[in-house]
Amino acid sequence: MKDISKVSSVIIGTIIGAGFASGQEIAAFFNIYGLKGILGIVLSSILTGIIIYKVFKIIQKNEIHNYSDFLQAINTNPRINKIIQIIVKLFLLTSFYIMIAGFCAYFKQEFEIPILVTAIIMATLCYITLSKNIQGLISINLILVPILILFIFYIGIKNINFTTKYFSVSSNYLNGNSIFRCIFSSILYTSYNSIMLIPILINLSSYIKEKSKAKKVSIICTIILLLLGICIFCLLLRGENYISQLELPIIQIIKEFGKIYPIIYGLVIISAIFTSCISAGYSFLSNLKKYDKKHIILLCTTSILISPIGFSKLVNIWYPFFGILGLLQIFYCIKK
Repeated sequence: MKDISKVSSVIIGTIIGAGFASGQEIAAFFNIYGLKGILGIVLSSILTGIIIYKVFKIIQKNEIHNYSDFLQAINTNPRINKIIQIIVKLFLLTSFYIMIAGFCAYFKQEFEIPILVTAIIMATLCYITLSKNIQGLISINLILVPILILFIFYIGIKNINFTTKYFSVSSNYLNGNSIFRCIFSSILYTSYNSIMLIPILINLSSYIKEKSKAKKVSIICTIILLLLGICIFCLLLRGENYISQLELPIIQIIKEFGKIYPIIYGLVIISAIFTSCISAGYSFLSNLKKYDKKHIILLCTTSILISPIGFSKLVNIWYPFFGILGLLQIFYCIKK
């Protein structure tokens, strides 16, 4: 159970980053479809659980120790594998930079702290954690992820009365695009999350050597992602008229519950950003020929230069794009 808890915490920490906790991802991929968006969250959570289980199964069966071996196991065409590797590296690098931008956006929006200052702080924290390799990632997730999950659940419970009234009075939740677009959006959401997730799963495979453990981890992660997604979805209903204008919409919505809640949730978002950022950074560095301090320094330094670009624009443009590219990896993974 200890190994299952460790692995589940890292997986949840990898998926729930700034985009998720801030509401940007859920709004862009699910809320725009009205009530159908909840079905989209259900579908995405189940697909993620299936991918987690299948990846662990492939790793166990083929005794895989690195990402190159994994690609070779799911597909023998070297050209396609090369394309997938390039897509993965670009996404992991982009995700790392997006998380840094999200960290800076929060402090800029709430406290007017210059982006350069917060970028340097975040880059320094990332350097310290990444220098400790995978153990640093596991340790930080074991502390931060349970707090993150519990607080989102708590706010979700406090929001139940509003959600019930909203669905009984408003007809807006029935609006939205077709169910087919919602399904495709769910697949894209799962796809780009899997790009960062699969390299992490390979590095966590030493903790999951039995088939039964893989099943338990996939089920636990499916349930947690489903409940968290619905909590964020319902919270976003409170700000449906203005969420598109904000970098971090959930922070503004949380203020309706009292003054202390946005402060606490601010810490939650910072935690989510940090765990996801470290996951992306670690996965990217693990895909390089050599994981050393020179590469860590280069990665963290360049993030300071890129952070001013803008958080919400990066999420809404790059994540759907990589979601389409990531379908190639999912296809071969499920086929295997």
